[in-house]
Amino acid sequence: MKDFKTILFATDFSDNSEYAFEYALALAKKFEALLAIIHVINEPVDLRGFYVPHISFESLEEEIEEGARKMMDRFCRSHVRDYEPVMTFIVPGVPYDEVIKKALELSADLIIMGTHGRSGLDHVLFGSTAEKVVRKSPIPVMTVRARD
Repeated sequence: MKDFKTILFATDFSDNSEYAFEYALALAKKFEALLAIIHVINEPVDLRGFYVPHISFESLEEEIEEGARKMMDRFCRSHVRDYEPVMTFIVPGVPYDEVIKKALELSADLIIMGTHGRSGLDHVLFGSTAEKVVRKSPIPVMTVRARD
C-alpha cells in the first residue's frame, strides 16, 4: 500500500464534512501524515456596482473570512484533538479549483472530502464540488458519502 505523507481534507463545515473527517484523521494517524485542512470561501457575486449603504464590499469579504476562520478554529478544537501535524487554509475562489490547486501546491498524496450523494434534478441544479474534484484532479481523491 502507498504511504501517504500529506493528506488534504476539504471541508464546508457541514455534518457530512465532519463525518468524512473521521476518515481523514484515521488515515493521517495511520500513516503519520501531514493533515492539511482547507475551506474555500465561494467567491460571492461582485456587488460593488450596487448601493448597499450599511456595509462596504471589502468589509463584507473581511467578515466572511473572519467567520470562516472562527468556524475552522471551532472545527479543529472539536475534531482534531491531539493530532499533529495539522495545517489549515481558508482561501477564496471556486471550491473545486482551489482544492486541486492547494493539493498540488502541498504535493498531497490524497484528497479526502465528503459528498452529499445527490442525484437526479437535485444533482443537475446544484452539481457537486466533490465530483468536479474527482474528475479534474491529477491526485487521487477519496469521497465519503453522507450518512443516511
